[in-house]
Amino acid sequence: MDIPQSVRDLVATGQLGHLVTLDEDGAPHVTLVWAGFDGDELVFGTVFDQHKLASIRRDPRVAVSFQTRENSGGTMHPYVVIEGRAMIIEGGALEWLDHLAPRYMGPGARFPFRDGPPGFTTRITIDRIYGQGPWGRR
Repeated sequence: MDIPQSVRDLVATGQLGHLVTLDEDGAPHVTLVWAGFDGDELVFGTVFDQHKLASIRRDPRVAVSFQTRENSGGTMHPYVVIEGRAMIIEGGALEWLDHLAPRYMGPGARFPFRDGPPGFTTRITIDRIYGQGPWGRR
């Protein structure tokens, strides 16, 4: 999928991603993630094996939304929703979180939890992008 530069720019501002996964009964589960692009995939790291990973293992369909910091004068802040399929890879969480830390914590920052397990890296292959802003609508 061709990812608009405006979507890449929004995600690079360090806004928290709202990750939606599906529970076993089909109910949505929402959690926050630090996320960024690696090529054409959206990626986040998780130090521990959490609820969101169990949900992804059962059903890899996910959605992640990001909202801009500023309102462009409309009734809502612009936002983007990224839908796709997630793949979990063991390890690499600290390296990915360190890569994202300056965006979320400030210049020169490193992820503060240094003594955890290798964790998991989740890569999302993007199927659809929509929202309110220069990236278009559904």
